[in-house]
Amino acid sequence: MGIFYGLLTALTWGSADLFARYATRKIGTLRTMLYMQLTGFILLTLAMHWLGGWGHLADGSGWRPWAWGILAGVLNASGTLALYRSFEIGKMSIVAPLSASYPVLTLLLSVMTGERLTLARLVGMALAILGVILVARGETQPGDANPIDAVKQPAKKRLGVGWALTAAVTYGVMFWLLGIRVVPLLGGTPTVWIIRLTCFPFAALVILIAGKSMAPPPRKDSPWILGVGILDTSAYVFNNLGMQLEQVSVVSVLASLYGAVTVGLAALILREPVSRLQWLGIVSIFVGIVLISR
Repeated sequence: MGIFYGLLTALTWGSADLFARYATRKIGTLRTMLYMQLTGFILLTLAMHWLGGWGHLADGSGWRPWAWGILAGVLNASGTLALYRSFEIGKMSIVAPLSASYPVLTLLLSVMTGERLTLARLVGMALAILGVILVARGETQPGDANPIDAVKQPAKKRLGVGWALTAAVTYGVMFWLLGIRVVPLLGGTPTVWIIRLTCFPFAALVILIAGKSMAPPPRKDSPWILGVGILDTSAYVFNNLGMQLEQVSVVSVLASLYGAVTVGLAALILREPVSRLQWLGIVSIFVGIVLISR
């Protein structure tokens, strides 16, 4: 069942990214992040009674559950902002594979802290991670704002690399921490709630520092924000439920397949072309999933 939740996480996150493509192009990255977090927080707050309650956040357990949850929220917000910044200033074909490599760190940390994996699962996870990187590497963005002439502008190839690596490290640590400490302590849904509670003011603060607008999105664009908020929040719930039933490293790798889901949905819905490199990555992912499921 944990493997199912991991794959469901990838499907939901991939769908959220497709909604985010529309939202960010209409109201910008920072406002999308701000109102997506707020939407998820409000909806989850209203649904907590039916999703198992507040757990250790409201049973008198003290400050420790809140401290761990807020730490996860800060890591999540920092990783997301680093990721968006890398996409803004860097070359997608360079920074996307770097940011998509975060499961490698989660896997290493999980093994170092006691998880034991069969050879079939290790090979499957390696193939899945390779597939994610190939899919990201093969994605091209029309009208790229950062065209690179490798001869005349060799330094430009490094634009965004530091941000992409920051995102990968931050996400890698966060998902490991969620699996070994935060989710076992708080439960799946309360963990997502406190992450949303932390990320919304974090995003608002960044917008204020950057001097950007926090104006609510126009009504015609609200469905995209609502879609991102629901899907992204649901993905975190599925991810955390999976971590309660399966090894952290396995669920994290499966969840990271969301990038391939986004490419697949874009090909089906937006008629975006899929390169040969991306098809190779997709095949590698499916072979990896079969091995992980053994």
